[in-house]
Amino acid sequence: MFIHIGDDHVIQSENVVAIIDYSLISSSTINDEMLQQLNEKKQTVVSDESAVKSIVVTTNKVYYSPLSVLTLKKRASMISTISKLENYSDNSEEEMD
Repeated sequence: MFIHIGDDHVIQSENVVAIIDYSLISSSTINDEMLQQLNEKKQTVVSDESAVKSIVVTTNKVYYSPLSVLTLKKRASMISTISKLENYSDNSEEEMD
């Protein structure tokens, strides 16, 4: 499944490692250094740094998201719920025949 994380970015939910509040990142020198190193390696995706509310860490990149951690968490939990639903599409086609 996929998660829309804002600014026309969609990522695979299985690749998400962490979703962190941007205010926590910006107040920590260690985290700030990590992001600088990832920027130098071109492993970050930043659309509009002034609108960043969260950082989404995936297995291969770090995304700056304009959506809050709570919003992204809700989207991820909806995907989890949807994936657990039974697939009745095959049954409905058989019933129509």
